[in-house]
This record gives sequence, C-alpha cells and structure tokens, in this order.
Amino acid sequence: MGSRLFRSRVHVKGIALGRFRSSQLRIQCLHSCRKRDSKRELFIWFYRLIFAPVALILSPKYLLKMKRRGGYEGSLAMRLGIGIEDWPTTDGKRRVWIQAVSLGEILVVEALLRSLAEDDGIEILLTTTTSTGYRLATEKYSDICDKISYFPLDFWPFSRKFWKRMRPDLAICAETELWPEHMQQARNAGIPLLLVNARLSDRSYKYALPLRWMYRKHLGAIRKTLAISDEDAERFRMIGVPADRIEVMGNLKVDVSIGKLLSPEEKSDMKASLGLGDGFVLLGSSTWPGEEAALLAIFKELRGKLDQCRLLIVPRHAERREEIRSLLEQETGELTYGFKSEGVSSDLRDILVADTSGELRLLTQLSDLAFVGKSLSPHTEGQTPIECGLLGVPVVFGPGMANFRSVRSGMREQRAARQVRDVASLRAALIGLALDDSARAEMTRNQGVWATRSRGSLLRATEAILEELAQR
Repeated sequence: MGSRLFRSRVHVKGIALGRFRSSQLRIQCLHSCRKRDSKRELFIWFYRLIFAPVALILSPKYLLKMKRRGGYEGSLAMRLGIGIEDWPTTDGKRRVWIQAVSLGEILVVEALLRSLAEDDGIEILLTTTTSTGYRLATEKYSDICDKISYFPLDFWPFSRKFWKRMRPDLAICAETELWPEHMQQARNAGIPLLLVNARLSDRSYKYALPLRWMYRKHLGAIRKTLAISDEDAERFRMIGVPADRIEVMGNLKVDVSIGKLLSPEEKSDMKASLGLGDGFVLLGSSTWPGEEAALLAIFKELRGKLDQCRLLIVPRHAERREEIRSLLEQETGELTYGFKSEGVSSDLRDILVADTSGELRLLTQLSDLAFVGKSLSPHTEGQTPIECGLLGVPVVFGPGMANFRSVRSGMREQRAARQVRDVASLRAALIGLALDDSARAEMTRNQGVWATRSRGSLLRATEAILEELAQR
C-alpha cells in the first residue's frame, strides 16, 4: 500500500516536473524568438532613425546628379508614393514585383520579364530607380508589364504605402538590391523575396562582413538568393544568408537578348551614316574619366600604323560630354571629331562620341575591337564585357573588373578576352590586336564557345520563381 502510494506520488511529481520543464522550455524558446526579433527590430528602427538625416545630408549631391542626367520630371512624386493609385488584386492572377535599379539591370531582366509574361496567370510590376532605367523600361516593356513605376524611397512611410497599394505576391530584386525597409515590408506582408543574379562587389563585401552580426537577422527576409557564381554564393553565406537559401544560377546577362543584329550591309550603311567610313573601328565601351585620354593617345599612335582607323567612344554617362569635348579640343590636333547627340553626318570623322543612352549594343556591332571601361586605375569595378562576348567583338579590359569576376575569369580561361595591367599594357594589347586579323578571329571563335558554355541561368531563375509562386 505504502509502496504504491509512494510510486503514485513519484509519478505525479514526475508529470508535474515534466510539465514544468516543458513549460519552461516553451518560455525559453519564446524568449529566444523574441530576442531574435528584438535584434532585427532594433536594426530596422535604427535604419529608420538615421535614414532621414543621412538623406538630407546627401540630397544636394543626388539632386545635382538628377539635374545633370535629366528626365526625372515626376519621379519624386512616384518615389514618395504621391499619386500612386491603389492596384486591387486580380482573381486568378499572382503579382510579381521586379526591382531593377538602373538601365543596366533593366536590360538584364528583359529575358526574365518576357519569360514570366508568357504565363497568363502572372501580373508584372516593374520598378526602377534612375531616369534612364525608367525611360528604357517604358519604351521596351510597356507591352509585357502591367505596371511600370519608380522604386519608392526606402523610408518607412513611402515604402509601406507603396507595398499596401501594389499588393505583390512575390518580390524580386536584381543583383545587389538589399534595401532594408523593402525587405522589412516584405516580411511584414508575409511575401517571399528573391534575389536574382545576386552578387556582392569587393567594396560591398568589405563593408558588409564586419557588420554580419547585424545583417544576419535582417537577411532572413530573403527566401532565396540565386547567386551568379560560387564565390558570390560564399560571400552571401559569410554575411549571414542561410546556406540552404542560396543557389548558384549563373549570370542572367549571358542569357540576355541582344536585340537587333545588323547584317554586313546594314553595318556598312550605319558606319557610313555616322561618318565612320568603312575601315577599322576601335570602341571605348562605357568609358569613365581618364580612360578617354588613354584611348585617345593609343588611337593617335595606331592611326600612324592603320590609316583608315576610327575611334568610337561611348561614355558610361552621357552628361560628361562637355568634359570629353574639352579633352578633344586640347588633344586631337588635326583629327576631326563629332558628338552623336548633335546630329549624325556622313562626312568622315576620325572620332565619334556617342553621348546617347541605350545604343551600346547596336554601336558595338560596328566595332572591330573594344576596350571595356571602368577597369583602369583608379577604377576597380569594371563595366560589362558580356555584350562584346556575345557579339563576337574582341575585347580588352583592365585589372579592375570586380563587378564581373566570374565573367572575367570565364573569358580569360577560354581566351575570349585579354586583361591588361595598366595603360602601357593596354596600348600594347590594342595595337597588337588591331594589326593582327588572325588573333582577333581566334578570339571571336573563343567567345562563341564561352557564350555557349555560360548560358542556362534564365531557365534556372524562371523555375525558381514559378516554384515559389506555386506555393502561394
């Protein structure tokens, strides 16, 4: 009797102790979750607190840039959410919001946009940040996008208002678009956010790595990161994106649609109409300050070895035309030059500055050899060599190609491009290739092999997006 009573008491005490421990465990888990949430909330509120004063400090710089570039009329109202009409949901359709910051990213997502537009059950909202990006988006994608707008300022009242009026089912950002408030609003709305063509430049990684303890909590809002390369995937993992949410998809820029391809006759006619004649054309593709001067010096030397050579300069920012004009006035001597924005002429000219936007792919087809800008010191990030590779134009770039590490490595391994150390080695490479038809022909063949091996990212990105939408 006493033994049974003792066992019964022990049993009851055991149940009570188990319940107490279970309750304690639940409290600890709840406390841990709240602690994790409190860290994330601390980060976003700190961001919200400093956004306004930092924006005010930087506003003169950005307003001046907007004035120089032009085309921003009405953009501020959109970015503040003023005049943005409510967009009710549509029965039987899922809404995808794609953010592509500028002209380059707008071109990158073209194939992805057209792939998604083939699905009648998908509505597309496309946003961009720059005036050139917005202008190109409205020109090229109005037929496939249901709505095109400027991206809202990443400040709580404006971002929240935009999210509530647009009601997306899935949000997609391209490349490096890690806006904290945008990610927070996705989390608040319970909407998955994907990062496609994801990459981290050397500079971004350098600044993010010491702050990974802060980033880690907030990056949990990203459902999936589709990285360009293994190296980029590892960088995202190091700054706090969970490894099971990262996949390597390749580079969408390689799957991009080049658009109109010119026939030999069309190339000849276009060169004649621009005053470039029918000879050799050296292209400065997306050049930055200092690089035009280097190209001009090389061109003047090359002109002595190749009489019919012409120089075509396409600066990355068209608003630098007066700076380039001043350089040409001082350094060209007897060489003639013209600016495309001032009207084209069939009169022969030695140098043409294509100070216009959105024509680089077309103009690249007129060239026989190209230098890719933003790659010579002090620049370190590089502009894209992909269009040259896809079009079979032999290409040379400098040491600074941080934004295109995987492309640079792939092209070099396939001998589809040449990388130089400085201006002196650039001079040797450009003059040597200009005078060697067989070397350029071999490089063009290698570019075809590189392009074939590099494709496939579009299919992987589309599958990941459709898979996510299927769960909605």
